[in-house]
Amino acid sequence: MTKTNAIRILEAAGIAFTAREYDVSDGEISGAAVAVKIGQEPERVFKTLVTEGKTTGLNVFVIPAGTELDLKKAAQAAGDKYIEMIKSRDLEPRTGYVHGGCSPIGMKKRFPTFIDETAMLYDAINISGGRVGLQVEVAPSDLARMTGAAFADLF
Repeated sequence: MTKTNAIRILEAAGIAFTAREYDVSDGEISGAAVAVKIGQEPERVFKTLVTEGKTTGLNVFVIPAGTELDLKKAAQAAGDKYIEMIKSRDLEPRTGYVHGGCSPIGMKKRFPTFIDETAMLYDAINISGGRVGLQVEVAPSDLARMTGAAFADLF
C-alpha cells in the first residue's frame, strides 16, 4: 500500500487505525458501494465535504456517506450566515485531495472541521485515507483530536 499524507500523519501521532484498500475499477465509489467493498456497515462510512463560507472561508464537514449535508446546519456549526460547496475543480488546488479521495486529515492547510454527531454512536468510523480506493477506520474521538474538529448536527 502506498502511504498517503493521512496515513503518515496518523502513524506519526500514534493513532490506532485500520487501512482498507478497495477496487475502484468498476467506477463505483458511492458510500454504499465502498461499504460493501470494505465489509463495513454503510452508516459507518463517512464522506468528507469541503465548503466555503461567506466570512469563514473553507470549512470541512464529515458526514455519513448516505446523507446530504444540510447547508443551513453546516453554516450554523461554522458560525457563518451562508456557505456553499466548493466546486470540484477547486478541491485539489485548495486541499491537496481529489474528489472521492478527500480525507479530513492531511489537507494542505488545517481548516475548521466538523464531524456529524452520529459518529459518536460508533467505536470507529471509516473515512477516506487520502486517495480513491483507500479507507481508514479510526475512532471518532481520535479523528476529532487530529483535525481539531467539533461534533455537530449536520444533516
